[in-house]
Amino acid sequence: MPAQDLRVSNPFLIGLFGGLGVLTALLLGGAVATLANVITYIFAAMFLALGLDPLVSTLERFNFPRPLAVLTVVVGLLALLGVLIWTLVPSLITQSTRFLETAPQLLQDITQLPLVIRLDDQLGGAIGSALLNAGAFLADSANWPTMVGGVVQVGINLFNGVFGFIIVVVLTVFFLASLDGLKASLSKLVPKSKRARYKQISDQVANSVGRYVIGQVSVAGLNALFGFIVMTILGLQFALVLAFVVFVLAIIPLVGSVTGAALVVIVALAVDPTSAIVLAIYYLIYLQLEAYLISPRVMKVAVSVPAPIVVIAALSGGALLGVLGALVAIPLAASIIFIVREIFVPRQNKR
Repeated sequence: MPAQDLRVSNPFLIGLFGGLGVLTALLLGGAVATLANVITYIFAAMFLALGLDPLVSTLERFNFPRPLAVLTVVVGLLALLGVLIWTLVPSLITQSTRFLETAPQLLQDITQLPLVIRLDDQLGGAIGSALLNAGAFLADSANWPTMVGGVVQVGINLFNGVFGFIIVVVLTVFFLASLDGLKASLSKLVPKSKRARYKQISDQVANSVGRYVIGQVSVAGLNALFGFIVMTILGLQFALVLAFVVFVLAIIPLVGSVTGAALVVIVALAVDPTSAIVLAIYYLIYLQLEAYLISPRVMKVAVSVPAPIVVIAALSGGALLGVLGALVAIPLAASIIFIVREIFVPRQNKR
């Protein structure tokens, strides 16, 4: 009889535990959604810490104590950021405002391009109507705050941005100062016989990710700098704004550089077709040099990632966490490839 009761109650228990499992998953999903900003701050801080760790390690080789090395790197980075803000932000704000003021005319000029006219005729005037409506919206400066959620929302976003920046800086300093301790603590979860191998692999992964971050930022900086020089020589308006956008986009490998180049050419096309042609030729040449000369030399110390995986990782990370997700996804994919190559492939070869 007890065995019979147990068999009868099994479906109920299965359903009960299944329901509890679903409820737990929903609660965890809700918690993750609620803590999305906190998780983003942690990922950003760890990403920056791994990127700055090679600089800290370099100072340690010159007999700097790690706390002093961390302090030197962080203060130097904040000082550099302060100088950039002091020198670039006023011009950036001025050019951004001027860009918004002239955007309606730029959109109207785009509608007069022969290619756009042909496409507009094929689509029944949809392109022209959309561009004219967008131009009319931008022409009214009262609409500008609504693009970011209204005046109140602008203040809230500004406060959240400053607060998030402070949190990320504090977490970055903490992660940098305690990175060795964190790795040592995690190594205790591994069997003692395998800790040496674990430490070797974790150090290589951390170093490759850090060098990748520094390398990619350097490549993006060169892209923006050379682009700014060419746009300035051509006398293109909003050169500083476009160079800043190119820098942000170019941090994302492959996809970002092409997107930034296309954006610059489109804006130049509305202002001066001749400048657009020159910029198109420049970017056609520069992107080849970046892909085959600049990036390989700068990134040779990082783990190589096949181009298809770079695109898939960047798109997936961008869909999940925006620009930060696209940035984190590439070194994460590189780390997974490295771990597979160093652990799973040798294990399979021994079978």
